[in-house]
Amino acid sequence: MLRVVSLVPSATETMLAWAVEPIGVTRFCEQGARFPTLGGTKDPNLDSIVAFAPDLVVMCDQENRREDAEALVALGVVVHAVHITHVDHVGLEMIRLAEALGLDPSLGAACGVDLRQQPLTPQDLLRVFVPIWRKPWMTINDDTYGGSLLHAAGFSNIFRAHTDRYPSVEASEILASGPQTVLAPSEPYPFTERQRGELEAFAPVYFVDGKDLFWWGVRTPAAFLRLQELRFQNEPQS
Repeated sequence: MLRVVSLVPSATETMLAWAVEPIGVTRFCEQGARFPTLGGTKDPNLDSIVAFAPDLVVMCDQENRREDAEALVALGVVVHAVHITHVDHVGLEMIRLAEALGLDPSLGAACGVDLRQQPLTPQDLLRVFVPIWRKPWMTINDDTYGGSLLHAAGFSNIFRAHTDRYPSVEASEILASGPQTVLAPSEPYPFTERQRGELEAFAPVYFVDGKDLFWWGVRTPAAFLRLQELRFQNEPQS
């Protein structure tokens, strides 16, 4: 069995579902009490990682820093980098990850979602605001995994075409964009009932598991179905 360090929480979740136990993870991985933690996604402890003598370090170009990956390679560590900015990438990238781990590629293929079977028209879509932070309000555009997953599930992100992938927006912009609902995730900002009043100033609010929006991999197919079911429960209003 390979000695693997995972510096990506969603990769850790996926590997464990594939019965691969990492020898080290980040402090943001849910299994931090079970495995040694080797820093964070943006500040991994490179010396500790090298000392653990891994056969492979799994990283993601959206969550980890290029300079850390390059430093590990320079220290003789083999790095596998995952690239996912769209739900379409999941199947292929998980096949690549399975192969890097010496596993059956079909495990990775099972993580993909066949969007060809989900024909949608603009009239089908529910206009949604997805806050990822408050003070200031921040959101996502469609050039992100979460944004593309929402679109596939039947939502029209009101900031889908914003030039920034994670833009800061004013309350007036949110209102002017006319959201029909707000999907408030549990991460990266932990939205709860305490913020319901603020969010309901824009539209009716639904609290969702942030992992369903932002963690790719083994959870993607079920997360897609949960979001799609939420969309079906809220038919667009003219």
